[in-house]
Amino acid sequence: MAAANRLSSLPVAHKLFLLDSLMYTCCLPVRRLCMQQSRKLILIFAGASILIASLAFGFAKGRLVVNRRKEAVTANRLQGLPHVMLWAWERPTNLRFINPNEAGVAFLARTICLHSGEVEVRPRLQPLDLPEEIRVMAVVRVETDAARKPELSAQQRDQLAGAIVELTKLPNVSHVQIDFDATKSERAFYRKLIFDVRRRLPDTVSLSITALASWCTDDDWLSDLPIDEAVPMLFRMAGDGKQIARRLDAGEDFISRPCLHSYGISTDEPRSGLSIARRFYVFNPEPWTEASVRAILESQR
Repeated sequence: MAAANRLSSLPVAHKLFLLDSLMYTCCLPVRRLCMQQSRKLILIFAGASILIASLAFGFAKGRLVVNRRKEAVTANRLQGLPHVMLWAWERPTNLRFINPNEAGVAFLARTICLHSGEVEVRPRLQPLDLPEEIRVMAVVRVETDAARKPELSAQQRDQLAGAIVELTKLPNVSHVQIDFDATKSERAFYRKLIFDVRRRLPDTVSLSITALASWCTDDDWLSDLPIDEAVPMLFRMAGDGKQIARRLDAGEDFISRPCLHSYGISTDEPRSGLSIARRFYVFNPEPWTEASVRAILESQR
């Protein structure tokens, strides 16, 4: 009571000061508790951040290792191929004069047409004369019938994959290339096909595909495919082909990793500024001659 009387006799300003002091003193344990909890939260957050960063670094490092291993396997599979590969399409072709140490041949082995629920396989019908020690790549051309649109079923995919893998039974064939200008609506089918083919191929056999230039630039859907290379077709480019050509002329490169191993060019559409460190697949709308082969080889030196 005496203390209460003394408090009541204090000026109002002193009373407010004492009240503030009392509230602050009473809040001290709470503030200390909050500060302790804050420190714990900060330590927990910091630890979690370090853990997440470590996991992210480990994942990135693991992905880098996987990419490097994939690149190493790709390099090993393609190691035996010459720097220049001549496409030999469906016409009588005599290339016995070429030096196997200077060029190889990617020959059309069969054409496969998909229509309705069917898979129609047409073998090469024209003769192909090559030197005995030439290194070859078997090419399969895949087409879809616009009039009788294919079902793109699992059964069709299975038959098509089997017909492609059969090419490895041809003499001296340890490289296979798929030439399929798949539309956007056909990409899901094509992707599954590539995974099926790679799974069935012997591990020592390389798998190459031709690629529209747009697939290798802004429309990249190839990077995660199990292929050894995608050959950008730098001729007969439609649509945004001119824009892509200008970007390449300006020094830009493709963004899709599988497209960084090679080029596809034509003798009647010469291109400059391409890296000579990459492999060149060369198409000739005319029959190959010693002079045309020599011109290509000299342009790559």
